Amino acid sequence: MKRDREDEELGMESKPPRQRTKKTETQQFGSATKQPPVLLLRGTPLERSCLGVGARWARSSLRRLLFDEMRPSSLSGIPKQAYSLLRNHLSSLPPSHPVLPSPSTLSSTLSSLPDPQSSSYLSPLGPSATFSYLLSSIVPSLNLQSLSPNYYGFVTGSVLPIAEAADNIVTALDQNVQVHFPLSESSQWVHSASTYIESTALGMLLSLLDLSPDEWKGRTFTTGATASNIIGLACGREHVLPGSAKLGLLQAASDVKVREVQILTSMGHSSLGKAASIVGLGRDAVKDVGRENEPWRLDLDAVERELQREGVRSIIVVSAGEVNTGRFATGVFDMPKLRSLADRFGAWIHVDGAFGIFARTLPKSEEFLALHASVAGLELADSIGADGHKLLNVPYDNGIFITRHPTTLSEVFQNANAAYLSSTTGPDGILSPLNIGLENSRRFRALPVYAVLLSEGSEGMSAMFSRMVHLSRKIAAFVRDSPHYEWLPDQESSIENVFMIVMFRARDKKLNEVLVDKINGSGKMFVGGTQWQGQKAVRLAVSTWRVDVERDAALVAEVLNAIAEGISS
Repeated sequence: MKRDREDEELGMESKPPRQRTKKTETQQFGSATKQPPVLLLRGTPLERSCLGVGARWARSSLRRLLFDEMRPSSLSGIPKQAYSLLRNHLSSLPPSHPVLPSPSTLSSTLSSLPDPQSSSYLSPLGPSATFSYLLSSIVPSLNLQSLSPNYYGFVTGSVLPIAEAADNIVTALDQNVQVHFPLSESSQWVHSASTYIESTALGMLLSLLDLSPDEWKGRTFTTGATASNIIGLACGREHVLPGSAKLGLLQAASDVKVREVQILTSMGHSSLGKAASIVGLGRDAVKDVGRENEPWRLDLDAVERELQREGVRSIIVVSAGEVNTGRFATGVFDMPKLRSLADRFGAWIHVDGAFGIFARTLPKSEEFLALHASVAGLELADSIGADGHKLLNVPYDNGIFITRHPTTLSEVFQNANAAYLSSTTGPDGILSPLNIGLENSRRFRALPVYAVLLSEGSEGMSAMFSRMVHLSRKIAAFVRDSPHYEWLPDQESSIENVFMIVMFRARDKKLNEVLVDKINGSGKMFVGGTQWQGQKAVRLAVSTWRVDVERDAALVAEVLNAIAEGISS
């Protein structure tokens, strides 16, 4: 048959293999041991869209493009099965595989780096030899933060298989998602669907976060929450000093007799200082107005006092959540009060929701009531920034910025006097991404997010986040009940306040000084170190789709018990 002949020409089987069935696709969240092939076409929406326009040639050509031209084998002799071998190797690693490379492995890699003093420096090695070198010398010295279920050092997330597949398409087709060319009845040509997909993915994200797409029309993908914070402060600057994007900060401030713009927050992320520096407000503009007994919470009385200062304009940054404790800056009654204060004094409210914003996606059940209260009312903010490469489990780098004020966003980030970059916003209302964000040239970051949301839906995402919370709470309960460790920030706090981060220290002061090194030295898990109230502490962050609550909690308990018993014996 014709289809069989096409399949034979492409080196593909005529019958769909088992791993392409619906069962495998729906099991990808439930299992950390197997991953589907990186590129899937037959029977997918992508193939059906080709067939839907009656283009059998498009289908076979697209398959030929994806399965032949995108293979490393087409690149001047790179081994034909190199990438497949890499994927097979990585997929075969057991959950117990060491999270970090050994010092000797890293030393070996460093010794293989090109020597600038060598006569062969920058001499061509060739694609095939280069790829072999990357596999043999570079890959072994990279950590397994994305592959290990027990990497807890940072809120880094992993990469869902469907997100990896989508990201391969992004690399292969290398779209520059900067200008939106709207499709109309009179269109004689079209450019790309990428801007439409980006807009759709952002709309899906808003719905997932229980935010109205109709109210949050200023939206774009960024490189991460740091970039989103920069955009948020830039929009806030334009709001409190109208015209500053055009006139400059000094002129705009002089025109309205403003002597200072301050950023009010509580235990704000370090990126706020960087963002304040970049947008011209200065790092010293960031002022902490947290509560004395709960420093991560905004003190609304202190906020009001600051807002009343003569000749001073304010941007309020709400931390959701704080990076050491994982706690949130506001509660269920705080955001309406904060919104009222901001409206009264002309302030801008930005939410740094890098990972905490996703608490809004959890089931509305009793076990998550405290977390829902912590993120209630965030829809009243003027702008929100978040990371996709954290809890959404899509590849780096991926961030999100949304605002209820698209005009302000465009005023700050428009490309003036560049006719070759101009486009007309069509009836779809989609803005050209280069006019609403930091970058002109942009990677197609939307596609992995779109693929994840399309594949798993709100139910699958909520289930994944729930498992992360369950593991975090199980670890927190172990630490709380252990005679060897102290749960921070408050040993008497409710487990219901735990989201994704567990902070603790050893009760033995000598052990506490080396606790992070001992945990990481076990090779079984990786944690981060921090400071709390002047003492060292462990920061354990859960953020991977690979979570198995019982398995992973048992491993953490095993490691911590072994370390504590080794010291006491």
